[in-house]
Amino acid sequence: MALRPLHDDWTLEAVSGPVPAEVAGRRIPATVPGVAHTDLLAAGLVTDPFDGDAEAAQQWIGDTVWRWRTTFEWHDDGSDRHDLVAEGLDTVARVELNGVVVAETENQHRSYRVDVRHALTDGDNELVVTFAAPVPEVESRVERHGALPHVNHHPFTMLRKSAGNFGWDWGVDVATSGIWRPIGLDSWSGVRIASVRPLVDVTDEGGVLDAHVELEWATPGAPAASSAAAAAAGTGTGTGTGTETTTAPETEVTVLVDGHRASSAVAPGTTQVQLTVVVPDAELWWPRGHGAQPLYPVTVTVGSSSETEPAPEPWEARVGFRTVALDTAPDEHGAPFVLSVNGRPVQVRGANWIPDHAFLTEMTPERYRLRVADATDANMNLLRVWGGGVYESHDLYDACDEAGVLVWQDFLFACGAYAEEPWLADEVEAEAREAVTRLSRHASLVIWNGNNENIWGYVDWDWRRQLAGRTWGEGYYFDLLPRVVAELDGTRPYSPGSPWSFGEYLHPNDAANGTMHIWDVWNRLDYTAYRDHEPRFVSEFGFQGPPAWSTLTSVVHDEPLDPYGHEMLVHQKAEDGNLKLERGLDGHLPAPSTIEDWHWATQLNQAAAIRFGVEHFRSLAPRNTGVVVWQLNDEWPVVSWAAVDFAGHRKPLWHVLRAVYEARLATIQPRASGLALVLLNDTDDAWSGTATVAAAAFDGGRRDEVALPVTVEARGSTTVALPAALVDGLDPAAELLVADLPGFGAGRARWDAAEVVDQHLDPGAVEAVVALAETAPGVALVTVTARSYARDVTLLVDRVDPGAVVDTGMVTLLAGESATFRVTGVAESDAERLTADDVVRHAGDLQG
Repeated sequence: MALRPLHDDWTLEAVSGPVPAEVAGRRIPATVPGVAHTDLLAAGLVTDPFDGDAEAAQQWIGDTVWRWRTTFEWHDDGSDRHDLVAEGLDTVARVELNGVVVAETENQHRSYRVDVRHALTDGDNELVVTFAAPVPEVESRVERHGALPHVNHHPFTMLRKSAGNFGWDWGVDVATSGIWRPIGLDSWSGVRIASVRPLVDVTDEGGVLDAHVELEWATPGAPAASSAAAAAAGTGTGTGTGTETTTAPETEVTVLVDGHRASSAVAPGTTQVQLTVVVPDAELWWPRGHGAQPLYPVTVTVGSSSETEPAPEPWEARVGFRTVALDTAPDEHGAPFVLSVNGRPVQVRGANWIPDHAFLTEMTPERYRLRVADATDANMNLLRVWGGGVYESHDLYDACDEAGVLVWQDFLFACGAYAEEPWLADEVEAEAREAVTRLSRHASLVIWNGNNENIWGYVDWDWRRQLAGRTWGEGYYFDLLPRVVAELDGTRPYSPGSPWSFGEYLHPNDAANGTMHIWDVWNRLDYTAYRDHEPRFVSEFGFQGPPAWSTLTSVVHDEPLDPYGHEMLVHQKAEDGNLKLERGLDGHLPAPSTIEDWHWATQLNQAAAIRFGVEHFRSLAPRNTGVVVWQLNDEWPVVSWAAVDFAGHRKPLWHVLRAVYEARLATIQPRASGLALVLLNDTDDAWSGTATVAAAAFDGGRRDEVALPVTVEARGSTTVALPAALVDGLDPAAELLVADLPGFGAGRARWDAAEVVDQHLDPGAVEAVVALAETAPGVALVTVTARSYARDVTLLVDRVDPGAVVDTGMVTLLAGESATFRVTGVAESDAERLTADDVVRHAGDLQG
């Protein structure tokens, strides 16, 4: 039978803690799946947790013991087993059925299944789930087990719960409790499919699927066939439990893929079956930019020979046939980090992913797909699921499977030391086994990573002294996790951590080896220091900027609005974050004189910093094989490193990422002998053409134009030195260097010999006119024409309407050039407002 959801008629009550009078003693209607914060909000008992300084006012929620309660009707249908199945409990919970404790849990990252027949009553039943207060819980574990090093203020490493849920340098502190994934009752007899690992390979025969099927029997002591008899009955192998016999009735396990099948007859009690299906004509699954993403449905069934026992629910999923490899073999520069799919190296252009909502139960399949579209529209081909979050819903990985977005999956360890004693290690192994099994179906998942920054922390962050010989997670990253991956999913590579240099005697964040995180720039250096790094693969780096104006002002209500206002700083979680934003402007942009200019300048500087870094890193190819920016998304309205804010607005940074992540990129970079034009061609087609390079005056006209023939191979790069005389004669305050390459990527590379603050830019350099699109109702077309050089023209359309969307941004125009911006979501009566000075912005207007 199918799982019966138990999602109705729940109530929530506070059991103990610093509970306000208006909440104490009340039973509040509750939504399951859900968490206490969202139930309190729906009942009108708290304000929006993201608004103003509600975070501080609502800290009591994470200090409170919460209890969920429901009743349901049940009648015995004759099944042998009646299992309570909880797919996700957050986090330390006692589960009672009719007053009987049926489960005690302490891990948000795994599911639980328990036979509750002994506690069920014919008729009405009461199910109660009580959660320990998460903040006192982690603090009490420090008292029991001793303090361990960690970032931020709560000791999150003490519990197998999302680290970021306790607050981060971009995250709100809303330590949650709740039934956060589905819960239900599964009544069944005979046998059920406990799990399937559909591992794929590609051989000369075609696509190969090895389906590792785990079975569970309602009567564990049933006689089992011998392995030899089971193997003889079909193409699979069986592992039996109980007394071996060859006369017990057999059950057929079948795997069906695209019309191809394999079956095996197994005896009752067999717990593991492996079936291999070959799909001779299978098309390969490729990352985006390398080919198509065909997905093949897989169905696993178990047929029962009994006329009285219904067949169990089939297991269904989709797979893509591809191979994955990771090359870290030492070379003349150190050790590379090269991900290959189907034998083809992939130049990674990606972003780090954090939970997209602080309350995970608010996520929907549609929201996941919107974020993946944000990635693909920005020419990304990889998302790294960061280790301080969660193993995400299948909805995220499904969207990546379909879009050809590679997924780098961290195990859930981040920025702290984790005990390896049984009280935590047992939970770690259970969750790792479940996660690897659950996610193995996804073609997009190409690498497992042990942790985020913990090895680096042990080496560099004074952990060794603080630990004084205590365990800190080393055994997980170098023993347990690689063993689990090798056992359950040998088709994917494993990395012990990020950053990691793939050498025991190397610094884990060594630029010449493996993966690197670059945070010295944001924390203390000018962004031009990105050029001091030559990473083989940069898996984290970033620079902050505020969210869209409408997103920011929807939650920050300081009067007057100020970068250092109280509520503004509530929504800036980085240490000295707004001071670092201010410092980062120095030498690049004029000091802003209004809050509107501060907002635009810091958004602009964020984009400029990342453009500088990505163009430099990509220009190092093939020595550099990947760039993964921190971060794609936000979990609440906040000043952060995100390219897309919590409301879904694509910040100026996003528009820059779309440009610098183009498969074909032209950039001008300094080299030892002078400036050079570097062409990156991450496509299957070689390109030849002419680069027309000239000095362009801000007020119009070109001089010293030179034509340079250029050729770049498929999946290759080339570097062409620019004439020294042209470069040396440039007037930095009034000219820039322009290289036009029609038909190659964006078709232009430019070199500003001076920063905006030192250029003679016209604050009124642009003129904007708006027209309603005749063939597309509800669309406004804003045409911006440059009277003189206009850098990074952007329309801040959310200032007209928070629901407005513009198709492009950060467009640079030479004198006389025009660009048309397509805007949706603005009423016809507000269309003229799209040409206002606070909507149409460019770098030069900061000099006004």
